Amino acid sequence: MKSCPKCNTRIVGSSPTCSACGVDLSSEFEATQLSDDRSRERTELMSSAFATGHEGGFSPGTVLAGRYRLIMPIGKGGMGEVYKADDLELGQTVALKFLPAAIAKDETALKRFRSEVRTARQVAHPNVCRVFDIAEADGVYFITMEFIEGDDLSMLLRRIGRLPSDKAIETSRQLCLGLHAIHEAGILHRDLKPANIIIDSKGKARITDFGIAGVESDLTRDDFRSGTPAYMSPEQLDGKGVTPKSDIYSLGLLLYEIFTGKQAFQFDSLPELLVKHQTTTPTNPSEILKDIDPLVEKTILQCLEKDPEERPKNALQVALMLPGGNPLEAAIAAGETPSPAMVAAAPKKGTLSLRTAGLVLAAILLALTFNAFFEYKYWVIPTEEKSGELLVARSRTIAANLGYPEKPADVKYGFALDAVFAEQGFAKNESLKNAWELMKTGQPGLRMFRYRESPQPIVPSASAEVTAQDPVMEVPGELRVLTDPVGRLLEFKAIPKKRSGPAGETTPTNWQQLFTEAGLDITKYEQLDPDHLPPVFAEEKAKWKGPFISDPSMSVQIEAAAYDGKPVWFQIIMPWASGDGQTDQQRMVPPIAIQILVLVFSFLIGIGIIVLSWHNFRSGRGDIGGSVRVMVCFFIVSFFSGLFLADHSISLVGEMWILLVILRNSVFLSVLVGLMYSALEPQIRRMWPELLISWSRLVAGDVRDPMIGRDILMGALLGTVVYAIGTLHAFLPHWLMGEPTPTASHYFRWDGFLPGVADSFSWLPAALLSTLIITFVIFIFLFITRRKWIAIVVFACVFGLGGGGGFGRWGDLPLGVELFVLLLMVGIMIAALMRFGIVGLLVYQLFYFTLANRPFIFNPESIYFEASIAGLLVTLAIVAYGFVVSLGGARFDLGRLLDPSPGS
Repeated sequence: MKSCPKCNTRIVGSSPTCSACGVDLSSEFEATQLSDDRSRERTELMSSAFATGHEGGFSPGTVLAGRYRLIMPIGKGGMGEVYKADDLELGQTVALKFLPAAIAKDETALKRFRSEVRTARQVAHPNVCRVFDIAEADGVYFITMEFIEGDDLSMLLRRIGRLPSDKAIETSRQLCLGLHAIHEAGILHRDLKPANIIIDSKGKARITDFGIAGVESDLTRDDFRSGTPAYMSPEQLDGKGVTPKSDIYSLGLLLYEIFTGKQAFQFDSLPELLVKHQTTTPTNPSEILKDIDPLVEKTILQCLEKDPEERPKNALQVALMLPGGNPLEAAIAAGETPSPAMVAAAPKKGTLSLRTAGLVLAAILLALTFNAFFEYKYWVIPTEEKSGELLVARSRTIAANLGYPEKPADVKYGFALDAVFAEQGFAKNESLKNAWELMKTGQPGLRMFRYRESPQPIVPSASAEVTAQDPVMEVPGELRVLTDPVGRLLEFKAIPKKRSGPAGETTPTNWQQLFTEAGLDITKYEQLDPDHLPPVFAEEKAKWKGPFISDPSMSVQIEAAAYDGKPVWFQIIMPWASGDGQTDQQRMVPPIAIQILVLVFSFLIGIGIIVLSWHNFRSGRGDIGGSVRVMVCFFIVSFFSGLFLADHSISLVGEMWILLVILRNSVFLSVLVGLMYSALEPQIRRMWPELLISWSRLVAGDVRDPMIGRDILMGALLGTVVYAIGTLHAFLPHWLMGEPTPTASHYFRWDGFLPGVADSFSWLPAALLSTLIITFVIFIFLFITRRKWIAIVVFACVFGLGGGGGFGRWGDLPLGVELFVLLLMVGIMIAALMRFGIVGLLVYQLFYFTLANRPFIFNPESIYFEASIAGLLVTLAIVAYGFVVSLGGARFDLGRLLDPSPGS
């Protein structure tokens, strides 16, 4: 009895088509149909193959290319025969698929075929047959593939009719994951059908023959030939082009047959098949199989939509639509690194109920109010602190009173952190009493006002912001004034001009004026022999010792120098300073050995990040698209923040330099973030993908996903709460023991609303870097310990003992209290990462940084008012976004906030 050459189904009577697969049995169609005789009986194939020599096959034992020893033929497709062979070099069994002689004669087709194989070999998935290489022997080209022991799905379905429901779901999900991996590599299958699916000896589905149908199409110049009509999509049959959605349609036809044991379309001729594909829908699977799961039926029918836009967007979505199971967990269990799309498509919704989201929002607002209250009451802001404009005028007056009345060409000013006092002031002066009250007078204080003027444009050399040391003062007539926030002189430096009088003539210096500008009484200070070297050229030097302005029980030293009767140097050396004449920055520089160690360590880490990033991309695990989007995002944030925060120049050349510096810094920061991301993200995706679900959705542009909103909202809450805990830690010694503990080294913008907004966003790159570093350290411990909970405990101990980002000075409270605060703060930070992923920790860090570097001061007369409002609005905008998105599109109803309803 005659059988179908395509599916081996017995042909009854003189039907012109196969009733099973739809192959036209006429001679006209056989001339153009790409057949795949994988399903032919093996004994029949072997007898024909070994009887015909080269064109019909090779003899067993033949060695090709000095490496592959043929064992037996195992199938035959439209492009040639398939043999089982031994790879003599590697000692492995492989499959060799021989290509038509036409390929060797068509250089264009051969070039494309090499490209297809080059791409196909990048697909490494447990549900896909591996493609290894392309080789040539005696003018015959063949590809080497993974040998899979098993039967193709068409033979299995003919034997048993259909797969049991559970096995069908398992097999379908495996096919979805395999097809998704193929599509991720940029390959279309074009010929997805039961004969191209092998069920291996372990019962796993393996997709074969992908990525070569397009080459066959090029050889014949006929798109219709690149596939099997019974499993083609309508657009493929019409020759309108093939897309991944076409493979989704073929997948739907395949699933239909797996679950029902029947083909979706029954037909007697090829024209009838074409009409049915275009105009009719298949019989509902539930009409064939009564107990089929409704979710399965819905999935199949959606795959079989005529309009490609109505089909699932990718094979991964099809897997997620199937009942039960988790493709992400299945991929991890199979030892596979899930793709970013697979992570993003994980079946975790994250939608919050309105009541839950409302409670979180209320908790955030309550924590912000708590912080604002304590900062308003305890923030160390001098009661007589002047505005920036008044301090500029005061600094100009000081300069004029000291003998520099000339109007400058350029002026730069701003607040600066007194790093020495912040780091050492209280540590060296345990006897300093009433610290909070003293700091409110302006001295001691964490902030100083810096003023610089020059007869030439002032252009920073190292950054886009002018500081007390950048640029270096070297132009005659330049001067620098440092005052406390009240306007009292702390330091003065001027580059002297040429002598105004005859050579050798000296003018007496009015040292009294310096003391007057500093708010000091010179009669209370003992003059000493000067032993210091001024940082500028001078003719006279002087030195005094006397009481500290805010606490007479403490003494300070004052050094001064003059040239041509004018002061060129003045400095009040505070009790906590070294008194060596160095700048604050110089005093804070660590020893050279530490610098070298840090440099070497940073270099090694940098090399490791670059190597790991390159390895991830070479292995195909790297998320190139995600890395690029992250880099672009942080470049934009860094660049525009830099524009608003820069000290712009009055000269065109200077402004161009500042723009170049901003561009350089932005490029460096974005590349650094991108490299760290590309090095770490695939490792997280492989070992702990749950941390990346909302992040992958955010990077993919799904900004309305409820899980993103939930993680943002919870990260904001935890960051705000931890900052409140840190604030309490800073003030507890003051309450319990009456001992002063300074706040953290707050340094915040004061110069307007827009710079305040820019400053808020400028912390975003730092927050992401901190998030990546924390995650990286945890993963190092995970790599060492091989247990997640052990890695977390080790990290908590290391990070906690290192200070944990606390406020104030550790050690002022009893040991038990200190340990409790440390564990609480570190535990909350770890919870942000473990429960709410990278997005949660990122927002946690962003809120922590912004709150720690800007107070909420709502006095309109304060110089910090506009910047405080800017920071508050940015904070509330992020919280509002998280709140709205976390609801998952639910309408806001204030009355529902008090009604209990389940969240997810």
